[in-house]
Amino acid sequence: MKQRPYILTIAGFDPSSGAGLTADIKTFEALRCYGLSVCTANTVQNDISFSKCYWTPVEIIKEQIDILFDRFKIDVVKIGIVENWSVLNMILNVIKTKNASCKIVLDPVLKSSTAFDFHEESSKKTFEESFDEILKKIYLITPNYQEIQNLYQDKSIEETIIHIQSKTNLFLKGGHKTEKIGVDELYTQEGKRFALKPKRNSYYEKHGSGCVLSSAIASYIALKYPLLKSCYKGKRYVETILSSNKTLLGYHNY
Repeated sequence: MKQRPYILTIAGFDPSSGAGLTADIKTFEALRCYGLSVCTANTVQNDISFSKCYWTPVEIIKEQIDILFDRFKIDVVKIGIVENWSVLNMILNVIKTKNASCKIVLDPVLKSSTAFDFHEESSKKTFEESFDEILKKIYLITPNYQEIQNLYQDKSIEETIIHIQSKTNLFLKGGHKTEKIGVDELYTQEGKRFALKPKRNSYYEKHGSGCVLSSAIASYIALKYPLLKSCYKGKRYVETILSSNKTLLGYHNY
């Protein structure tokens, strides 16, 4: 039997399992990877409302990352919500110390689908100051249109794309566009752009679809697919979730 690659998600816990750690683990399992997890936050939420977020102390996060890398060969890590950008930088440093060539997929969750803001205004300023350093440590960043607009307050989306693309690979999710809805775009560090169009016509909004997409892309990277192919197959996977039923919680097929 073929050994499945280990892949680590560092993200928050969502009791409804539509987003966060458990959504990532379901995605990894469906795509024939073995999922490991480190919890950055305990949230009080369901698929339609969000009331509280209890952050995990950073020392616990670091200790859990250490012990997992000491035991398992982890070449791909997916990161979701973190308390602030300083904590994210510390997490990145720990990962790179354990495996310098590890490919990190960052899904920069600034707000939940229920409009809960994970980052205070002060930490957004910190993010802008340290953004370049963060980008150099990751392999791919997967914001949506709302998130990319908030990364640099003094830059247009086009200027932000060019800036990020000069540092790392960018997968810009198209679900929040006002036009060409559902068309995602991959901007590679080599300066190339690829448009990924939706394949299906009927979709239903899903809580945590961004988490599933980024973890699906990370899974295909762990399975040794090239970046473009990983993004293409990841998009097709999340489309099966979006069309799986009419509720806000998607079904993963095993």
